Amino acid sequence: MVRSREPFISLVLYHLIKWSVVSPLLHSYFRGRIYGAQWVPQTGPLVVVGNHASDFDPPILASCVRRPVSFMAKEELFRVPGLSQAIQLYGAYPVKRGTPDRSAIRAALQRLEQGWAVGLFLQGTRTPDGRIAFPKLGAALIAAKAQAPLLPVSLWGTHRIIPKGVRFPRAVPVTVRIGELIPPPSSTHREELQTITQKCTDVIHQLHDLGQ
Repeated sequence: MVRSREPFISLVLYHLIKWSVVSPLLHSYFRGRIYGAQWVPQTGPLVVVGNHASDFDPPILASCVRRPVSFMAKEELFRVPGLSQAIQLYGAYPVKRGTPDRSAIRAALQRLEQGWAVGLFLQGTRTPDGRIAFPKLGAALIAAKAQAPLLPVSLWGTHRIIPKGVRFPRAVPVTVRIGELIPPPSSTHREELQTITQKCTDVIHQLHDLGQ
Protein backbone atom coordinates (compact mmCIF):
# COMPACT_ATOMS: atom_id res chain seq x y z
CA MET A 1 0.00 0.00 0.00
CA VAL A 2 1.31 3.45 -0.94
CA ARG A 3 1.63 5.86 1.99
CA SER A 4 0.81 9.55 1.65
CA ARG A 5 3.80 10.81 3.67
CA GLU A 6 7.38 9.93 4.50
CA PRO A 7 8.11 8.71 8.09
CA PHE A 8 7.44 11.31 10.78
CA ILE A 9 10.99 11.24 12.15
CA SER A 10 12.34 11.99 8.66
CA LEU A 11 9.94 14.92 8.34
CA VAL A 12 11.16 16.31 11.68
CA LEU A 13 14.81 15.94 10.67
CA TYR A 14 14.11 17.63 7.33
CA HIS A 15 12.54 20.69 8.95
CA LEU A 16 15.29 20.87 11.57
CA ILE A 17 18.05 20.97 8.94
CA LYS A 18 16.07 23.19 6.57
CA TRP A 19 15.26 25.95 9.02
CA SER A 20 18.54 25.87 10.98
CA VAL A 21 21.00 25.55 8.07
CA VAL A 22 19.80 25.34 4.47
CA SER A 23 17.13 28.03 4.26
CA PRO A 24 19.15 30.72 6.13
CA LEU A 25 22.17 29.97 3.93
CA LEU A 26 20.11 30.05 0.74
CA HIS A 27 18.21 33.26 1.48
CA SER A 28 21.03 35.27 3.05
CA TYR A 29 24.38 34.13 1.70
CA PHE A 30 23.12 33.09 -1.77
CA ARG A 31 20.30 35.66 -1.97
CA GLY A 32 18.06 32.84 -3.10
CA ARG A 33 14.90 33.28 -5.14
CA ILE A 34 12.25 30.59 -5.50
CA TYR A 35 9.50 30.51 -8.12
CA GLY A 36 6.73 27.97 -8.72
CA ALA A 37 6.52 26.35 -5.28
CA GLN A 38 2.74 26.24 -5.72
CA TRP A 39 3.17 23.37 -8.21
CA VAL A 40 4.56 20.99 -5.56
CA PRO A 41 2.11 18.46 -4.06
CA GLN A 42 2.91 18.18 -0.36
CA THR A 43 1.89 14.55 0.01
CA GLY A 44 2.04 11.40 -2.08
CA PRO A 45 4.76 9.90 -4.29
CA LEU A 46 6.60 12.35 -6.53
CA VAL A 47 9.64 12.17 -8.81
CA VAL A 48 11.57 15.45 -8.69
CA VAL A 49 13.93 15.93 -11.65
CA GLY A 50 16.48 18.69 -12.11
CA ASN A 51 19.75 19.87 -13.55
CA HIS A 52 22.91 19.44 -11.49
CA ALA A 53 26.03 21.59 -11.20
CA SER A 54 26.97 21.60 -7.51
CA ASP A 55 27.09 19.47 -4.36
CA PHE A 56 24.82 22.15 -2.87
CA ASP A 57 22.00 21.19 -5.25
CA PRO A 58 20.31 18.37 -3.26
CA PRO A 59 19.76 20.31 0.00
CA ILE A 60 18.79 23.49 -1.89
CA LEU A 61 16.29 21.61 -4.05
CA ALA A 62 14.74 19.79 -1.09
CA SER A 63 14.43 23.03 0.87
CA CYS A 64 12.69 24.80 -2.01
CA VAL A 65 10.06 22.13 -2.69
CA ARG A 66 9.04 22.32 0.98
CA ARG A 67 9.06 18.59 1.64
CA PRO A 68 11.74 15.92 2.18
CA VAL A 69 13.32 14.57 -1.00
CA SER A 70 15.03 11.19 -1.11
CA PHE A 71 18.23 11.21 -3.20
CA MET A 72 20.69 8.54 -4.27
CA ALA A 73 24.04 8.76 -2.48
CA LYS A 74 27.30 6.94 -3.15
CA GLU A 75 27.38 3.64 -1.33
CA GLU A 76 30.65 4.46 0.49
CA LEU A 77 28.76 6.91 2.72
CA PHE A 78 26.63 4.09 4.08
CA ARG A 79 29.71 2.38 5.53
CA VAL A 80 30.40 5.26 7.93
CA PRO A 81 28.92 4.59 11.40
CA GLY A 82 26.53 7.30 12.50
CA LEU A 83 26.50 9.02 9.13
CA SER A 84 24.81 6.00 7.55
CA GLN A 85 21.86 6.15 9.96
CA ALA A 86 21.54 9.94 9.64
CA ILE A 87 21.43 10.06 5.84
CA GLN A 88 18.99 7.15 5.70
CA LEU A 89 16.65 9.02 8.03
CA TYR A 90 17.05 11.98 5.67
CA GLY A 91 15.91 9.71 2.84
CA ALA A 92 19.16 8.80 1.09
CA TYR A 93 19.66 5.37 -0.46
CA PRO A 94 22.88 3.85 -1.85
CA VAL A 95 23.94 3.61 -5.49
CA LYS A 96 27.03 2.11 -7.12
CA ARG A 97 28.57 4.83 -9.25
CA GLY A 98 29.54 4.05 -12.83
CA THR A 99 27.40 0.95 -13.24
CA PRO A 100 23.68 0.29 -13.76
CA ASP A 101 22.31 -0.40 -10.30
CA ARG A 102 18.93 -2.12 -10.22
CA SER A 103 19.01 -2.12 -6.43
CA ALA A 104 18.98 1.69 -6.51
CA ILE A 105 15.89 1.64 -8.74
CA ARG A 106 14.20 -0.77 -6.35
CA ALA A 107 15.14 1.49 -3.42
CA ALA A 108 13.68 4.53 -5.20
CA LEU A 109 10.44 2.66 -5.86
CA GLN A 110 10.31 1.62 -2.22
CA ARG A 111 10.73 5.26 -1.14
CA LEU A 112 7.85 6.26 -3.42
CA GLU A 113 5.66 3.56 -1.85
CA GLN A 114 6.49 5.10 1.54
CA GLY A 115 5.17 8.48 0.38
CA TRP A 116 8.51 10.16 -0.30
CA ALA A 117 9.41 12.53 -3.07
CA VAL A 118 12.37 10.97 -4.88
CA GLY A 119 14.94 13.31 -6.44
CA LEU A 120 17.01 12.52 -9.53
CA PHE A 121 19.28 14.69 -11.63
CA LEU A 122 18.60 13.97 -15.28
CA GLN A 123 22.23 13.73 -16.37
CA GLY A 124 23.22 11.86 -13.24
CA THR A 125 26.46 13.78 -12.75
CA ARG A 126 27.29 17.47 -12.38
CA THR A 127 27.68 19.61 -15.47
CA PRO A 128 29.89 22.72 -15.66
CA ASP A 129 27.10 25.14 -16.63
CA GLY A 130 23.97 23.54 -15.23
CA ARG A 131 22.76 22.46 -18.68
CA ILE A 132 21.62 18.90 -19.39
CA ALA A 133 23.45 17.58 -22.45
CA PHE A 134 22.86 13.84 -22.07
CA PRO A 135 19.70 13.12 -20.04
CA LYS A 136 19.27 9.58 -18.76
CA LEU A 137 16.02 7.61 -18.72
CA GLY A 138 16.14 6.49 -15.08
CA ALA A 139 13.74 9.12 -13.71
CA ALA A 140 11.13 8.41 -16.39
CA LEU A 141 11.50 4.66 -15.80
CA ILE A 142 10.95 5.05 -12.06
CA ALA A 143 7.99 7.37 -12.64
CA ALA A 144 6.46 4.86 -15.08
CA LYS A 145 6.86 1.93 -12.70
CA ALA A 146 5.42 3.87 -9.75
CA GLN A 147 2.94 5.89 -11.82
CA ALA A 148 4.15 8.96 -9.97
CA PRO A 149 4.16 12.44 -11.57
CA LEU A 150 7.40 14.20 -12.42
CA LEU A 151 8.25 17.68 -11.13
CA PRO A 152 10.84 19.59 -13.21
CA VAL A 153 13.13 21.93 -11.26
CA SER A 154 15.80 24.31 -12.55
CA LEU A 155 18.71 25.36 -10.34
CA TRP A 156 20.34 28.50 -11.73
CA GLY A 157 23.66 29.83 -10.50
CA THR A 158 24.80 26.88 -8.38
CA HIS A 159 27.67 26.11 -10.78
CA ARG A 160 29.31 29.33 -9.60
CA ILE A 161 29.26 28.46 -5.89
CA ILE A 162 32.57 26.55 -5.91
CA PRO A 163 34.20 26.91 -9.34
CA LYS A 164 37.43 25.09 -10.15
CA GLY A 165 40.31 26.32 -7.99
CA VAL A 166 38.06 27.79 -5.29
CA ARG A 167 37.78 26.12 -1.88
CA PHE A 168 35.28 28.27 0.00
CA PRO A 169 31.69 28.70 -1.28
CA ARG A 170 31.20 32.03 -3.02
CA ALA A 171 28.25 34.31 -2.24
CA VAL A 172 26.67 34.08 -5.68
CA PRO A 173 22.95 34.55 -6.44
CA VAL A 174 20.95 31.34 -6.78
CA THR A 175 17.50 31.00 -8.34
CA VAL A 176 15.27 27.93 -8.21
CA ARG A 177 12.36 27.65 -10.63
CA ILE A 178 9.80 24.87 -10.30
CA GLY A 179 7.69 23.82 -13.27
CA GLU A 180 4.26 22.29 -13.56
CA LEU A 181 3.76 18.58 -12.94
CA ILE A 182 4.37 16.24 -15.86
CA PRO A 183 2.29 13.02 -15.95
CA PRO A 184 4.31 9.80 -15.79
CA PRO A 185 4.82 7.62 -18.87
CA SER A 186 1.97 5.16 -19.32
CA SER A 187 4.44 2.32 -20.01
CA THR A 188 8.12 1.48 -19.73
CA HIS A 189 8.61 1.33 -23.50
CA ARG A 190 11.86 3.05 -24.40
CA GLU A 191 10.28 5.43 -26.91
CA GLU A 192 7.85 6.75 -24.32
CA LEU A 193 10.58 7.06 -21.68
CA GLN A 194 12.65 9.07 -24.15
CA THR A 195 9.72 11.35 -24.94
CA ILE A 196 9.00 12.15 -21.30
CA THR A 197 12.70 12.54 -20.49
CA GLN A 198 13.11 15.03 -23.33
CA LYS A 199 10.02 16.92 -22.18
CA CYS A 200 11.46 17.22 -18.66
CA THR A 201 14.79 18.37 -20.11
CA ASP A 202 13.14 20.98 -22.33
CA VAL A 203 11.08 22.40 -19.45
CA ILE A 204 14.13 22.61 -17.18
CA HIS A 205 16.12 24.39 -19.89
CA GLN A 206 13.26 26.83 -20.50
CA LEU A 207 13.17 27.64 -16.80
CA HIS A 208 16.97 27.87 -16.65
CA ASP A 209 17.03 30.30 -19.58
CA LEU A 210 14.94 32.74 -17.54
CA GLY A 211 18.07 33.36 -15.47
CA GLN A 212 17.96 35.10 -12.14
